[in-house]
Amino acid sequence: MIAVESTGERRSTMRLSAAACAVLTALALGTSPAGADPGLIGEPGLDDPYFPMDGNGGYDVTHYDLTIDYTPETYALRGTARIDAAATQPLAQFNLDYRGPEVLMVTVNGHPAGFRRDGDRELVVTPLLPLPPGLPMRIIVDYAGPTADTAGAGWTHAPSGGAFALGQPHSASTWYPLNDTPLDKATFTLRASVPAGWEVMSTGDRTAHEVREDHLHTVWETRQPVIGYLTTIAVDHFTFLEQRTAGGLPVLSAFAPGSADNREDEQRLPEILDFLENLYGPYPFDVAGGIYVDTEIPFSLETQTRPVYAPWAELNTVVHELAHQWWGDTMSVRQWSDICLNECFASYTADYLWLERVHGADVDTKYRDTIEKNRDDQDFWDIPLADPGAENMFTSVYYRGPLFLHALRKLLGENVFFTAVRDFVNAHRNGHASMPEFREFLQSRTSLPLGEFLAEWLDATTAPREDFLYPGTLRR
Repeated sequence: MIAVESTGERRSTMRLSAAACAVLTALALGTSPAGADPGLIGEPGLDDPYFPMDGNGGYDVTHYDLTIDYTPETYALRGTARIDAAATQPLAQFNLDYRGPEVLMVTVNGHPAGFRRDGDRELVVTPLLPLPPGLPMRIIVDYAGPTADTAGAGWTHAPSGGAFALGQPHSASTWYPLNDTPLDKATFTLRASVPAGWEVMSTGDRTAHEVREDHLHTVWETRQPVIGYLTTIAVDHFTFLEQRTAGGLPVLSAFAPGSADNREDEQRLPEILDFLENLYGPYPFDVAGGIYVDTEIPFSLETQTRPVYAPWAELNTVVHELAHQWWGDTMSVRQWSDICLNECFASYTADYLWLERVHGADVDTKYRDTIEKNRDDQDFWDIPLADPGAENMFTSVYYRGPLFLHALRKLLGENVFFTAVRDFVNAHRNGHASMPEFREFLQSRTSLPLGEFLAEWLDATTAPREDFLYPGTLRR
């Protein structure tokens, strides 16, 4: 900024740098800055070994504030995403992950920004002027259009004419632009409007719920940081169940028209949360509940504070998804190869600990029977727990993960095992953890050498040796 004087009046003029001129040219053309230094362009992916194009470099998001208007009769979605972030490098261009309806306008810090779609997953944004590192960014994206039905891989149309957003590891980008990586957790606000007669459910605390001018307006606040795939919106003719835990935690659950049979299981949610707190420490969020849809999808999902359940969900499913509020939600994976931290623990909790502590089941016998049935079945062991591969993320962690944790428990002993896992998950609240960190932490809690045991259970593609299959009181 250079100040000059002319005929007694003070005027100001701006002299643009060559870099700024390049950005302005790109803005006008909707292209990348010509000849821009690569150091000014945020990476379009963060090189996760399973999904290398997930997430984006150059900035860190702190909060999403979404305003959504959905018309079920026409499947039309109109949205405004306000994304509060900070640049982590000099930034002349950056990407958002987005697969939703047409983008109408993008602004960065109040100024119009260039934008273009790159393939079916990336929204490339060119700010008016390069952003210095550390500068707060407010990105606003307006978008509108008909929604595509992903059939459980994101925005999904329900039989009633309603809709919901669900999927792992990718779903959020089908209904709002974001930095879609586990590494960039942020708080989340949803302001949703639907025609009167419909209801909206989401994650977090419902802070507004009123009908104005023939539309229902709701506001949902997720106050603890969350990953994109753990957010959701669900629109249907819901009925509700309101409860509280013994400690006073508010519990709000919703049931689509065809899911009334699930109500009995959901009434046990306060009991389940008390059970989980005894295992893993205080519940990590300020509300709880569940959303029951009536669409035939092949999975339920641990959306933060309020899991989404398919019609086939049973009590075991509820325990599993609520265990994820610790293992997967407040403590999230660093990369998707760490998926055992999510699914091994949720499966062990529902399939072993709940049966043992609530129903008095002999889980040692359950373990031995499972080992004897499968120890010579090579297919049972050929997907390693510590790195199952992108195509096998949701396989061995469910059926072999609980066996690993039960064997580990018997090797370490009750007190060491349960104290260690409780301390580990609580040390990573609102953050991330990895399988290598978990292994190192376990070794810090015992004088027993764990290297070979962990390697054979987590890394190998054959059954562990006899002593590792039957440690401690499992020894035959």
